[in-house]
Amino acid sequence: MKFSSPDIAVHKPIPEPQENEYPVKAWGVEKFGENFKPLTIYRYQVGEYDVKFQIKFCGICHSDVHNVLNEMSTTRGSTYPIVPGHELVGTVVEVGDKVTRVKVGENVGVGCVRDSCLLCEVCDRGEECYCKRGFTHTYNTPKNKDYGHIGGNPEVQNWGGYSEFDVIHEHFIIKIPDDMPLEKAGPILCAGITMWSPLNHWGATDTTKKLNIGIVGIGGLGTMGIKLASALGHRVIAISSSDKKRELAKSKGATGYVVSNDPASVAAESGKLDLILNTVSAHHSLTPYITLLKTDGTLVNLGCIAAPMQYNQFMLLLKRVSIAGSLIGGIPATQEVIDFCHKKQVYPDVKLVGVGDLERVYTELQENNSAAVRYVLDIKSFRGSE
Repeated sequence: MKFSSPDIAVHKPIPEPQENEYPVKAWGVEKFGENFKPLTIYRYQVGEYDVKFQIKFCGICHSDVHNVLNEMSTTRGSTYPIVPGHELVGTVVEVGDKVTRVKVGENVGVGCVRDSCLLCEVCDRGEECYCKRGFTHTYNTPKNKDYGHIGGNPEVQNWGGYSEFDVIHEHFIIKIPDDMPLEKAGPILCAGITMWSPLNHWGATDTTKKLNIGIVGIGGLGTMGIKLASALGHRVIAISSSDKKRELAKSKGATGYVVSNDPASVAAESGKLDLILNTVSAHHSLTPYITLLKTDGTLVNLGCIAAPMQYNQFMLLLKRVSIAGSLIGGIPATQEVIDFCHKKQVYPDVKLVGVGDLERVYTELQENNSAAVRYVLDIKSFRGSE
């Protein structure tokens, strides 16, 4: 694993537990530049609105790699120790006295949002990820003391899902259907909602509509987008910079394929697409995608790219097209995509790995972000790995 920017890395050792905390086994990186190792973290005791669940699986997202290897920012580094993971699924083992949404024994999940103010109009309409006061990511973030939804030591950073248990306010819990395979549910809480949210916002979840939808990037995120858009009944065009993933894209439900670097391929679909979801996270030209849009079409960028993107504004004027962005999704939309995937049996392609595989998986994801499979950490692998 290759770490970046050592000068901005933050070191914040785990303090001794408070009276309202208990030890939990976790797997993380204790110091910048080190490998994964077993750690003891402290979760807080269940409060009246809290849900404690035993984590059984946690998806490994490419953003985990960015966070662990200190690649997320050039100005604000990751905080170590770091326990990553924002695709948590497991079974409820304890609930607070005022919890009404779930019961002990039910399967639940937690995605990218651990907390938000729950008071602003954005939170009120169920879009907590756009909270006007800022949402709290599931891990490697400070606890917002003003919100009051996270217990334990307020000075300790949040810990992610590479651990045996978690505790969270019931508002941020996602209910997982009993017969849904848990190892496949985790990535839906990230990749699934990341694709579902723009599909929903731009009208593609309206089953009375039949749209032409483009998906740029045929990796783990893009293939999930193809599956969802296809299951919603739309014509789906996979878009990639080469022809290498044509058969893969079609096997996931794409009805057409565009090579963005081939002018003839782009011309064949020029002006035909209502909506394009762009999953590419490296700097690239937007021109081919704008060419593919219909009048009033929308290009939604989903990749985290810090460098400014360039495009010809005249192209926007000629067809009144829009360039937009989208960030994961709120709690209601996340529940919607879980329920839709369960109903339609739409699942990501996953590969189970153990804690002993983490360095290899992280190196693979760091060097090649095009894998169409989502790696999922089996928490049972903690046993006997110390």
